[in-house]
Amino acid sequence: MKSEMNRNYSEMTEFVLLGFSNSPELQILLFLVLLMIYMVTLVGNVSMDIVIKVDSRLHTPMYFFLRNLSYLDLCYSTVIAPKTLANLLTDEKKISHYGCAAQFFFFALFVTAECFLLAVMAFDRFSAICFPLLYPAHMSQKVCVQLVTGSYTCGCINSMVQTGFTFSLRFCGENRLDHFFCDVSALIKISCVDTFVNETVLFVLSALVIITTTTVILVSYAYILSTVLKIPSTHGRSKTFSTCGSHIAVVSLFYGTVFFMYAQPGAISSPEKNKIVAVFYTLLIPMLNPLIYSLRNRDVKDAVKIILCRK
Repeated sequence: MKSEMNRNYSEMTEFVLLGFSNSPELQILLFLVLLMIYMVTLVGNVSMDIVIKVDSRLHTPMYFFLRNLSYLDLCYSTVIAPKTLANLLTDEKKISHYGCAAQFFFFALFVTAECFLLAVMAFDRFSAICFPLLYPAHMSQKVCVQLVTGSYTCGCINSMVQTGFTFSLRFCGENRLDHFFCDVSALIKISCVDTFVNETVLFVLSALVIITTTTVILVSYAYILSTVLKIPSTHGRSKTFSTCGSHIAVVSLFYGTVFFMYAQPGAISSPEKNKIVAVFYTLLIPMLNPLIYSLRNRDVKDAVKIILCRK
């Protein structure tokens, strides 16, 4: 039995992504819907990047971080969407072992980096509202670059650990992943060895990332709320806090779904539920983020109008 397991393990060179459904009609419908979502994601995030780059009034720390957020949304959506769309149009929904590992690595990297970047954006708003006179020193160009670099570094470290633990597992014969991309929950489920350590590492690392970043966000907004309530003018309070509205909406959407997927015990056990939530945070949230910031942000809307008028 042991030799048979070793032989099957050595032959495991690819996985099959089962996706959503075997119905051809439903797959075509899903393809059209997901293609539309991905195209809106591309247009929205690229447009946000161009608007911030072109309009000199948006060359501030807040929009520097927002530009990086658009880049991360575009990257981790692109890691998932093209392969998912291709699989919906073919009967062979295969991905190589190395391709699966690469998809998993980059997805974990970009998602983790986004967690830390959202915390950085909350700290930026805290500095701007609570210490306006010291804000230029607190958020110099050098500091902004260091904070973004730190976000990517944390993402890379977490991704390397997760990928190393996940792909050190043995997959003895069963290579069908009940998912539409190489997610850790699906990979753990088909492993033929004890996965307690992997599930514990997944839970601990995910909880550590979420707790660390949400603590920064909550503390930042607690100070922001305290400062805003001290402003005597109602209009002044509304105007000051409105700059945080878009960020709060994005944080709520992103952290809610990530916590549901990875930072609760038993998250591995419901593949169908995981697929639905995964569609939300891999494809829908990257599409919604630029819409939220463009619709709720007067500076971005004014910049778009100026660019269109120039054209």
